[in-house]
Parts: sequence; C-alpha cells; structure tokens
Amino acid sequence: MNANTNKIALVTGATRGIGTETVRQLAQAGVHTLLAGRKRDTAVEVALKLQAEGLLVEAIELDVTDDASIAAAVEQVRARHGRLDILVNNAGILLDDISKAPSQQSLDAWRRTFDTNVFALVAVTQAFLPLLRGSAAARIVNVSSLLGSVTLHSQPGSPIYDFKVPAYNVSKSAVNAWTAQLAYELRDTAHKVNTVHPGYVKTDMNGGEGEVEVSVGAQSSVQMALLDADGPNGSFTYLGEVLPW
Repeated sequence: MNANTNKIALVTGATRGIGTETVRQLAQAGVHTLLAGRKRDTAVEVALKLQAEGLLVEAIELDVTDDASIAAAVEQVRARHGRLDILVNNAGILLDDISKAPSQQSLDAWRRTFDTNVFALVAVTQAFLPLLRGSAAARIVNVSSLLGSVTLHSQPGSPIYDFKVPAYNVSKSAVNAWTAQLAYELRDTAHKVNTVHPGYVKTDMNGGEGEVEVSVGAQSSVQMALLDADGPNGSFTYLGEVLPW
C-alpha cells in the first residue's frame, strides 16, 4: 500500500504556477490534497481540472491575509478530515519596483509584502498547528527563495548579489528565520518544518522569466512534504542541496 494514501495535505496559493503543480505532484504521489485559493470559484475550477486527471484534489477557500478566512478553512479541514499531515505555505507576492534602488522602495510595498509573505504565513501555520499536531508525523514546508539568503546577498559575485528587490528578499529571509524557530519547537517530535528554494521558475510572478519549468519548481516542496523520519528538520534546501542562510 502507498504510504502516502492516507495523508491529507493543504497547499496555499495553489490556483496557479508552483502552487498548482505542487498540488498535482502531491496528489500523484497518492496524497489527498487540498488546493487552497483566495477565491473559491477559482480554486474549484483548478481543482476540477486536476480531478479530471484522476487526482484526489479538493478545493478550499483560503485568503491567507484574512483571519476569518483562515479560521473557516481550519474548521472545514477539522470537520472533514480531523487532522492535517502536510502544510505547504506557498502563497507569496513580489511588489518591489525593480527600477528603484533598495532605499527607494515604498513603505507600502514593504508592509504589503510582509503581510502576505511573513505575517500570513505565520498566521496560517499557527492556526493549523493543532490539526498538524494531530498527525503522526506532520510536515510543514515554507516556500522561500534563494533571494532570502543573507550570505549570498553579501558575497560579490554570487548568483543573487546584483538582484536587490529588498521587500521581497527580506521577507524570505524572515521566512527562513521563522522556520528555524519553529523547527526548534518541534525538535523532539516526529514533526518537521523546512524551507525551500523552488528555483528560478518560469511563473506569472516574474513575467515568465526563469530558468526551470514549473514542474521542477514544485519538486523541492514535494520532497520536503514527503520526508521520511530520517529527513532534516529546520533546513533550507533546493532539490536536496543545502543552501546558505
């Protein structure tokens, strides 16, 4: 029997791009996967397409920046499934104006970026944690970016040294730091939390620019979502390769 068959997963920001592909790959692995999106109609539309591929996918409405929406989603998962085995925090935005210097980015862009990329991620995790603790071995995956690496941003000649979109970059640094804090809390349990870089993926967020296809971009999240008991806790990786903080 497939060890993943009885697992329940939820992927945020899953109505397009890496999120949709993460849902697809988890479902292909046998996981009952909840496809979460801000608008229920859109989530249902995408879920139906995946169901047509023979995949066990369920739509769920979840606006990660809305406390009431988060609470309703938690209650829905509790009522239908009683627990959650996998949470993939995939939702994210990039609002920086790439034509401006780091010090010229608007404070509004900073606030809106952190609201979605950091505070919403923490809020969703906190809200679902009781259901995740109900799992025998929960997995939390926070989708970050190589752009969150303070080490590489400080190294002239690194792949990201000249790519300064500060609100986005620093929000992902914060996601990495949060992951380390939660990993410490879960260190003596069977649960694991890790953060991943999906790769420079061709998505709507970067206007289709990128080096790898969406199918590859989802693989790091899926690997960490399906970790066995010997897998890492509190790591920052890309396709299994450890990245510098």
